Amino acid sequence: MTAAISIPAPKPFPLAQRMSRMKASAVREILKVAERPDVLSFAGGLPAPELFPVEAIAQAHAEVFAEEGRAALQYSTTEGYGPLREWICAHLARQGQHATTDQVLITNGSQQGIDLVAKVMLDPGDVVVVENPSYLAALQTFSGYEASYAVVGSDDQGMRVDELEGLLRGARKPKLIYLVPNFQNPKGTTLSLERRHALVRFAQRHRILILEDNPYGELRFRGEHLPSLASLDKEGVVVSLGTFSKTLAPGLRIGWAAGPKELVRTLTVVKQSADLHTATVAQRATARLLSRFDYYANLEKLRAVYGERCQSMLTSLEKHMPEGTRWTQPDGGMFLWVELPRGMSADTLFPIALEKRVAFVPGAPFFASEPRTEFMRLNFSNRPPELIEEGMRRLGAVIAAQK
Repeated sequence: MTAAISIPAPKPFPLAQRMSRMKASAVREILKVAERPDVLSFAGGLPAPELFPVEAIAQAHAEVFAEEGRAALQYSTTEGYGPLREWICAHLARQGQHATTDQVLITNGSQQGIDLVAKVMLDPGDVVVVENPSYLAALQTFSGYEASYAVVGSDDQGMRVDELEGLLRGARKPKLIYLVPNFQNPKGTTLSLERRHALVRFAQRHRILILEDNPYGELRFRGEHLPSLASLDKEGVVVSLGTFSKTLAPGLRIGWAAGPKELVRTLTVVKQSADLHTATVAQRATARLLSRFDYYANLEKLRAVYGERCQSMLTSLEKHMPEGTRWTQPDGGMFLWVELPRGMSADTLFPIALEKRVAFVPGAPFFASEPRTEFMRLNFSNRPPELIEEGMRRLGAVIAAQK
């Protein structure tokens, strides 16, 4: 009888030291188990797929292939398709932000914009100001470039801008301020108008770049629109990021970065080495779609549906959550933030909730400083009201059983 031959496992390759700082996305890992068909998941940051304008997007792609197929399948410029950048400039102008096409770079979603800005701005040890908690994928990106964090607090009016001056007493002056000012991920809160003005003045006074990440700003379903940080900036201290992922479809992977001309040119050079350019077919199809599709009517539909779903979740939380549970009250976007009763941990709660076929994202990974486990993030955009009600009933029962 032939003896079995033992083949040793190959030795791992030595990785760059910075990889020790990069952790897998907790959200992405959770989705692997939370998106089972039998689980009511409120974990993913997912827009409602039934609201994607599928037929219009399909028609735009069909027309591109029929009328300009060879050009659409060819290499293109890194800056992006000209008519699409022109549309974005007009769109930004409606919001009070005036940019020319050479101040706009098309990106693979706004996430690539975060990466490009980090790549051109950050050396190892450079300081990035973030609020606590903050967008998880941005923290992943900054950690990949070996940045250090200066953390400021947040409340129902967003980033605590009054804490910024104190950061200047540190050993290193901050290089970058990052925030999601509208319906923040994960909290769902919005930076107040007073703080917006104060933040821009601070950045101008000390010449610190603001990275304004604004994927949710067009999804306001309650209250008055607030001006973007970029629209308040007259000295070139803001780079703003936008995307069609939340307003058309995330699968298009079309976003943009807009800012000072010289800096956008530098971002373009860096993008050349990253991916040459964003997919030409998707850019041309998106531009064609926007030329005849009522984008703003589509926004109104999204706002109405998401507003209804948010209110359903708020009402259901009020009905089913035990005493001592608190949550934010978003005016737009896709998320709200829940604080559990004293002494309770979302990390401990998660596997118990999964057994009861309901899922959320524990809040600890969203903290750049010491993780806090008493919070959870809930997504309301991807479920109809009746399933939101049932999900919050299950979740409330799980929390109550642990008190």
